[in-house]
Amino acid sequence: MAITDTVKDAVGLGDSGPKTRSFLPVSYSPPPPPLTAPSEATRAEMSAARLPLAYRDTCAHLLIPLNKCRYENYYMPFRCVDERHGYEKCQYEEFLLRVKKMDEMREAKGGERSN
Repeated sequence: MAITDTVKDAVGLGDSGPKTRSFLPVSYSPPPPPLTAPSEATRAEMSAARLPLAYRDTCAHLLIPLNKCRYENYYMPFRCVDERHGYEKCQYEEFLLRVKKMDEMREAKGGERSN
């Protein structure tokens, strides 16, 4: 056996074909999805967090910990990235729902715009 054959076998390109290797255990199953959706913040929680009225929407439950993290980290932009991403994603998904609802309303009117 030549050195090239040994190297090919070690890499998995030998005569026996490519070697597949699974890193997951045989009995692996993905984790189940969360049972409940994240709950919305109550009016009392929003009031206690001193959220302005304009920000008291369905994503307020994500804004409260984001503002707390910002305060604790002196508003440094490289901190609280995960919290900010979650909040901005929630805002985007809420925007998509509003657009979808507006399209449905426009379709019900026969394509007429309200303005």
